[in-house]
Amino acid sequence: MASNGQRPALYLAPSVNTTTVVTTTTTTTTYAPIQIPPLPAPSSPKDVKNYPLLKANLPKSLRQFPLVFPNGTRATFRDVEEGEEEMQEDQSYVGGNGWRMLRRDEDGEAARSVGLSEAVERFGRKRSYVSDNMMEGVEMTNDFGASTPPRKKPRGPPIPPISTVNAAAPPSPLPSPHGSPPPESILPSAPPSIVGSPQTQAPVQPDLSLTTLLTLPSLLSHFSALPPPLQSHVLLTFLRNSPLSVLRTLHSVLTPILARDFLTQLPPELVSHILSFLPFPTLARASRVSKAWRATIDSDPVLWRDLLKSTKIWFGGDSERAFAHAIVARRRRTQSSIPSSLPLPHPYKILFKSRHLTRTRWIMNDNPRRLTFPAHGNSVVTCLIFSHDRIISASDDHSIHVYSPKTGQLIRALDGHEGGVWALAATQNTLVSGSTDRTVRIWDLSTGRCMHVFGGHTSTVRCLAIVKPEWLDVEDEDGVITREKWPKQPLIVTGSRDHSLRVWQLPRPGDEEYRYYGADEGEVDPADEDVEDNPYHKLHLEGHDHAVRALAARGRTLVSGSYDCSVRIWDIITGKCRWVLQGHTQRVYSVVLDMARNQACSGSMDGTVRIWNLQNGQCRHLLMGHTSLVGLLGLSPSHLVSAAADSTLRVWDPETGELQQTLAAHTGAITCFQHDEFKVLSGSDGTLKMWNIRDGSVVRDLLTGITGVWQVVFEGRWCVAASNSGDGTVLDVWDFAEQGDDDWVGEPPGGIYDDNSEDEDFDERDTDMMDQDAEIDIDPSEPDGDEEDELRVPEDFEDVDEEDHRSERSEVSNQLMDTEDAVPLARPSGTTSRASSHHSRGSMRAGPSSLLAGSASRIRNRAGPSLHTRHLPINDETPTRPRTRNVGSSKRR
Repeated sequence: MASNGQRPALYLAPSVNTTTVVTTTTTTTTYAPIQIPPLPAPSSPKDVKNYPLLKANLPKSLRQFPLVFPNGTRATFRDVEEGEEEMQEDQSYVGGNGWRMLRRDEDGEAARSVGLSEAVERFGRKRSYVSDNMMEGVEMTNDFGASTPPRKKPRGPPIPPISTVNAAAPPSPLPSPHGSPPPESILPSAPPSIVGSPQTQAPVQPDLSLTTLLTLPSLLSHFSALPPPLQSHVLLTFLRNSPLSVLRTLHSVLTPILARDFLTQLPPELVSHILSFLPFPTLARASRVSKAWRATIDSDPVLWRDLLKSTKIWFGGDSERAFAHAIVARRRRTQSSIPSSLPLPHPYKILFKSRHLTRTRWIMNDNPRRLTFPAHGNSVVTCLIFSHDRIISASDDHSIHVYSPKTGQLIRALDGHEGGVWALAATQNTLVSGSTDRTVRIWDLSTGRCMHVFGGHTSTVRCLAIVKPEWLDVEDEDGVITREKWPKQPLIVTGSRDHSLRVWQLPRPGDEEYRYYGADEGEVDPADEDVEDNPYHKLHLEGHDHAVRALAARGRTLVSGSYDCSVRIWDIITGKCRWVLQGHTQRVYSVVLDMARNQACSGSMDGTVRIWNLQNGQCRHLLMGHTSLVGLLGLSPSHLVSAAADSTLRVWDPETGELQQTLAAHTGAITCFQHDEFKVLSGSDGTLKMWNIRDGSVVRDLLTGITGVWQVVFEGRWCVAASNSGDGTVLDVWDFAEQGDDDWVGEPPGGIYDDNSEDEDFDERDTDMMDQDAEIDIDPSEPDGDEEDELRVPEDFEDVDEEDHRSERSEVSNQLMDTEDAVPLARPSGTTSRASSHHSRGSMRAGPSSLLAGSASRIRNRAGPSLHTRHLPINDETPTRPRTRNVGSSKRR
C-alpha cells in the first residue's frame, strides 16, 4: 500500500450513453476516484529485519490492476506513490514552451468529473426536462458521500417520446418516455429513484471486490492482533487456495526481499575460503552479480594468490611482489582525483589476468595481428628493446631508431655515434647506448636529443646496464639481516674490450649536460678523455685480462664475464672485486644474475654453463650437454635457458641444475632468444620458432623463409623480431591480444620493472653516499686479493688469440653477431662489409653533428679546433688490451 500521504483509490471507467433521436449524441461521464480508507498505522515502530515487506516496493501488477463489476462496469485499482500518477498523465501530453496539444476529446476547458455519490443521486432523480448543457455545472467531488446539487435550470417545452435502447447509459438529459424501475441500492447514501431513463443502470454495482477494498483496513487490524502462529495459519490457508498465477506473483515479491547476501555478512576469512573453491570462470561471473561482490572478489589478495598457485602460475613470490609493487607505484603516479564507485582491484588479480592471457593467447591465437616494415636498410640489427610501447633498435650502421609498434612509423632517429651501436639500455625517457666509437651516449627519447657524451673507454663499449635503486636484504658479519636500498641513485655500468668496466651516475632529466672535450668535433679521441673532468664518472673497475664480453648488475652486485675465461663479482658501490670465479676453460660470452638465489650463471665457449654461489664464490653446479659455444643465457623465476651454436636450447632448473628440456629443431646456431615461464622464442637458420617451455614442444613457426633472425623481444601482448631477407632488414610486430584485452599488463623480461618508484623518495643527501662508502669500506692496508691481476700487459702484446680463434669464430660469428671482433656478419650480396666501409663513414662525418649543434655553447672550450678530421680505427686496429694514454693530448691551456 502507498504511504500515509497518498490513499489508494478505485478509478471507474467513464460510462457512455448513446441516445438516437434524429442524430446520435454520445455523452461520456467520468467519475471521481473512489477513495479507499487508509490502512491503520502500526501501533509501534516496526523493525525492518522482522518486517522486511513493510516498506518493500510492490510490483506494478499489484499496485495497479483492473476490476470488473457485475453490471459490466470497469474500474482500475491504483495504489501509487504521490507524483507517480501525475508523471504517467504528463507522459500522454505533447507540448512545448508556451503551448500544449489538446486531446481529441478536449475542448480547451478544464476536464469535469462526476463524483460517484452524485452520479448515484442523479441516477435516482427524475430527468424529464433538462437543457443541452446540463452537465456543464457538475463539479468534481473528492470525498465519498459528499455531493453538490446541480444548479436548477428552466424547464423547456415538452419533447415527444423517444424510445431508447441503451440499458447501460448514465442519466440522460432527455425526458424518458417510460417510467424507470427503481434502481438497486448500491450504497447506503444512494437516494431512491423515482423516474429515470429507460433500461439505465447504476454507475457501479458493488460486489466482493469493492467490499473487500473498503473493509481491508479492519481486516488488517484484526490480522495484526492475531498471534504469529495463527497469522501463519491464516496466510497458509489463503495460499493453499490460491491459483498458480497468484503464487508466482507472491514468489517474485518474496524471493528478492528474503534473499541474504552472505558475502557481505560473513567474516572476510570465511568469504575468502568459500570463494577459493570456485574456478576462475565462475569467479568472473560472480563478480558481475553486484558491486559489493565485485569489490569483495577483486580486492581479496589471498583469493588471487591461491588461484595463482592452484593454476600453477605462481613462481615463488619474488616476481609476484615485484609486479604488485610496480602496479602500486604506477597508481600512485597516475592517481585520479575523481573517486571511483568501485575499489581498485588487487595487483594479484591483475597479475592473474596477465599470466592467464599470456598462457592462453600466445598458444591459442593462431592468427595474431602482424605488421612488417623495413628498418636500417641492409644493416644488422645489433640491439632491440621494447619499452613503454616503443620499439628501440640499434644497428651497426651507427644509427638508433625508435618505432611505433602499432603503426610501424619511425618516431625518432638518434644520430651521433660514429661507429656501430652494440649496447643499449633504457629507463623511462632515457636511453643509454655504447658503440665501437668507444663512447657512451645518453639520449632523451621524448625529444631525440643527445644530452650527454661520455668518453674514457679505450675500445669498443660492448655491454652496458642501468642499475636502478631497489630494496635488498643485507646480512652483516654478525648474521643480522637489514633492509637497505642500493644503489642510492641510478647508475650506468659499461663493459669494454679495453678489459675494464666503468660505473657512471645516470644523469637525471634537467641535469647539466656533459660532453667530453671534442665530442662534436670528430678529431679528438674519446680514449684521451680525462674522466676526472666528468662529474658523472664514479668508478673504474680493472682486473680482467681480456675483453669484457657480458655483464649483469642488481643492487650492489655486478657480474662480468670476459674473454680471459673468468667471471668476476664486484661491489658496485665500493668498486672492490669480491670474487674471481675460475673454472671455464674458454671465453665467457654470457652471464646472468639470480638475486633471489644469491647466485650467478655464466656460459662459455667451452660448451658449459656454470652456476656460482655469490656468498662464497664456489661453483654450485656445472651444466653440461652443449657441444659448442654457449653464447646466450636467459633467466626467469623457474627456468634457466641456455642457447648454443650447436643449434639447441636447453632448459635447466636454476635451483638444482637439473636439465628439464632440450629444444632441438633448429639446424643452425641460435642467434637470439627470449623466454618466460610459458614459452621460448628462438631465432636461427632463417626461422623464428615458439616453444612450449614446460614440455619442450614446438608451438609454431612465426617466421620462415628468411636469411637470418637478428633479434627477438616480447612483452605482454607484443612480440618484435628483427630479421633479414633478400630485400633488406625488416621488423615484424605481432599483437596477440584479442578484443577486450586492452588492460593486458605484461611482465618485463628479467622481472625488472622500469618505473621510478624507487626514485621518488630519493634524498639529495644520498648523492655522495657512494663516495663515502668507498672511503669507509676500503682499507688501504688490506690486500685486494687481485694483485696478480692488476699487472699491466706489456705494450708489445700481440692479440694472438684473435688469430688462433679466427677460423673457429668465422663459423659462428654470423649467428652470434660478434662482428666487433673483426669478423663481419653475412650480408646480402652487393653490400659492403663492416671493415671496408669504416674509413669512408669516418671521413663523411667531419665536423660536429647537426643534431648536437644546438648545445655547442655548453661544451667546454679547450685547444683551438683542428683542421683535420679524425678517422676511427678499423676493427683490427682496435686493441683488446688497455692502451697507453697520451696525457699531453688532453692538457688544457
